[in-house]
Order: sequence, then C-alpha cells, then structure tokens
Amino acid sequence: MPADLHPRLLRGFVTTAETLHFGRAAERLHVAQQALSRDVRTLERLLGDALFTRTTRSVELTPAGRRLLPKVRQLLALHDEIVAGEAARPLLMDLNSDVSGPDLTGDRVLERARAAWPEGELLARFHGGLAAAAAALVAHRLDVSFGRFAGLTAGLQAQLVQVPVRLERVSVMMTADHPLADRSVLRLADLVGHPVDICAGNPATTEWADLGARLLREHGLVPAAPHVPPVGVDETVRYMARHRDPMLTTVGGLLMPEVVNLPLVEPVPLTLVSLVHRPDLRHPGLAALVAAAAELGVEEGWLRRPPDSWLPASDAALMAR
Repeated sequence: MPADLHPRLLRGFVTTAETLHFGRAAERLHVAQQALSRDVRTLERLLGDALFTRTTRSVELTPAGRRLLPKVRQLLALHDEIVAGEAARPLLMDLNSDVSGPDLTGDRVLERARAAWPEGELLARFHGGLAAAAAALVAHRLDVSFGRFAGLTAGLQAQLVQVPVRLERVSVMMTADHPLADRSVLRLADLVGHPVDICAGNPATTEWADLGARLLREHGLVPAAPHVPPVGVDETVRYMARHRDPMLTTVGGLLMPEVVNLPLVEPVPLTLVSLVHRPDLRHPGLAALVAAAAELGVEEGWLRRPPDSWLPASDAALMAR
C-alpha cells in the first residue's frame, strides 16, 4: 500500500462501500459528492484496482473492493486507536500527603474537574510528596501531581511544567495536651524553644523540608531531629504522641484524634501549590484539571496574597512567570 495513502481516502472508500451510494456517503462524511468521487478515484489509481462498479442506477463493490474492505476497516480502527490514545486512557494523578485533605488543593481541584468532565476518568492515588511524584512524572509513571514546585531540584524543574494554583497557609499540628495547643492561632515567635518537625527524615518530601528550613532559619527557630516519617492517620497520631514536636503542615488538612492544627501568624507563612506535569502531556483530563484550578482560584482568591505574609522568594518568582 502506498506510503502517502491518506486516511481520508480510506474513510471515503469504507463509507461508500457501506452505503453503496455516493450521495449518501458524501452526506455522512459531510463532504461534497464531487470531492468524495475524486477521493475514490485517487484511491483506485494508487492501488491500481477498480474498487466499485458504477452504473447510472447502482454502485457495487468489485472483487478487489470486497477483499480490501475488511483490511481497511482494521487499518482505520488502529489509526483511530493511536490518535485517541492519550484521551482514551485514564489520567493518573498523585494527591500527595502534603496537599491531601478535605479543603486542600488537590482534592478540591479533582472534585471540580470530575464534575466538569464526567465522561472522562481521573484516577487519584495518595503517595509521598512532590519530590517522589516528580521522579514518577519524568519516568511517565504518573501524569499530574500537586505540590511545592520551587523545592524541586533544578534538574527536575527543567523537565516539568508548573501551573501556580494556590497559596496555602502553613500551620503546625501537635498533640492536644501540648503546652501550646490551647490557642486558636500561633505566633511564629511562640515556637522559640520548641523544635519544629519539618519532615526532614522523609526523602519523598524534600521540597516541604526545604520550605520548613527556610521558614525556621529566617525566623530564628530550629528544626527537630529527623525521624522516619509516619504513613496514614493512625501512625501519624502515634508519631505525634511519641515525639511531641510541633509538626509543620497546612491549614485545612485531615482531622486527627487528639491532634490540633494551629494556623501560624506574625507573619502568615505561605506555600505555593502548583499543578505539575510533563510538557509533552496531551490529555483532556489535564485541560479539565487546569480549568478547574483556574475557576476555583478566581472564585476563592487562591492566588491572592494576604497582608503580613511570608513566602519564599523562589515561590514568589514562580508566580511572576
């Protein structure tokens, strides 16, 4: 079969073979009958065989046309499968532990995108931080993730695209019997003398540990000793009870028994959460997620920076791009 054979010619042949009428076939294909007749003649010339017997009263397939028809149907089915490949498969996204919770970014965006694109499939998993997810993105094991893009290595940043989505407020969580737990908010200065757990022992959340280190260093605070990170609510509750250090987190995360989450103030620390994906990703699910993030951002002022706030310069630079 000629290498320059266009799928349009094959579709014209199949539709004409199914209708055995050039006028009805042209209507089905939304083309002029003259254009369809020209395409069929072109295909016959390229193949060196007559595909139809035409009279003033009927159109019939020739033996060559009957032999060709099932092969062309298979070829067009394969062509359509390849073209639709990205759109046909589910989009796999990671809602990592730093940004998962009832009022946190990934969950909210996913809920809105699913409502706007009910015919598609957005598959969510809950894994580590963006550092771990970024490696999976680059390796094509994952399509989309959320998190603090500024904390990734320059090598990973160069291979990925980020869309700023939301400025989330940073907080600390601690056991309900901690000496600081009876307050509604916590000044950063109140943490003097209380080492803060920034999850430095977790290689999957190095971007979060980087944020914590910057925040503590710039405000005269110290990090707690790194520990093996907990996984899941029950293990986190046990971890908090055992180590007792306030743990850096974000406002609006999961509620846990005997653990309080206190927003930080004076100043209000922020982290920029971005939607992160490969530059070559072409999938309608990505468009649905980006649109959902933009809608929520406008409705709720997600990228509006409050007064008296702190944001690392690297994060602010991403918002200015």
